[in-house]
Amino acid sequence: MGQDRMHLINKIFNNETIRTVWDKEDEKYYISIVDLVGVMAESDSPRKYWSDLKSKLKQEGNEVSEKIGQLKLKSQDGKYRLTDVCDIEGMFRIIESIPSKNAE
Repeated sequence: MGQDRMHLINKIFNNETIRTVWDKEDEKYYISIVDLVGVMAESDSPRKYWSDLKSKLKQEGNEVSEKIGQLKLKSQDGKYRLTDVCDIEGMFRIIESIPSKNAE
């Protein structure tokens, strides 16, 4: 069942690289928000875009900001760094907040 969900995540993002982690205890996938934002917004600086969007969501009192966690994920330089992550439900709520043709 987990592999089906992973396939779904890859299919949604046209096989772009979206770092994901399966948590056996919670039985949930956690998705890198920076990767998600980079693909959805087609941004050259997804970290900056996410920082601005996160601030906006917090100011609006959006509940998504409360459901964001951090996990150490492997970055492009091979080092593990704390990265904002969310579950699939949070992923769809963030997508709704991004004005983009990809989000549609």
